Amino acid sequence: MSAESQLPRTADGSRPGTGAAPTGDGPGKSQLQDEVTRARAELAATVDALSLRMSPSYQAQRVKSATTTAAQDTRALFTGGGMPVGDDRRSRNVKVLLGTAAALVVIVTVSLVRRGRH
Repeated sequence: MSAESQLPRTADGSRPGTGAAPTGDGPGKSQLQDEVTRARAELAATVDALSLRMSPSYQAQRVKSATTTAAQDTRALFTGGGMPVGDDRRSRNVKVLLGTAAALVVIVTVSLVRRGRH
């Protein structure tokens, strides 16, 4: 195997330095302007999507939706429907909701016991 065969290849599959010399017949000014316009539009759409996802109201809506779904899944667990199948996130949310409820019960119980002693 020669050292030349180990050289990286260009996008068209040829070895670097073996292609034709540039002729100056690249994309025209209008093609470049169209490409820049498309790139700007794509960038603007991406920035808009990221801004939406980072907005507090969007995040609050996501938390509200996840909490509502977790409450429905927890209700289904206690009524015989079992844990959600096939969605690990929903199963985790049910466990978090149950753990939070258990912790709240413990905190209230401890505070009532302490109040009763004093």
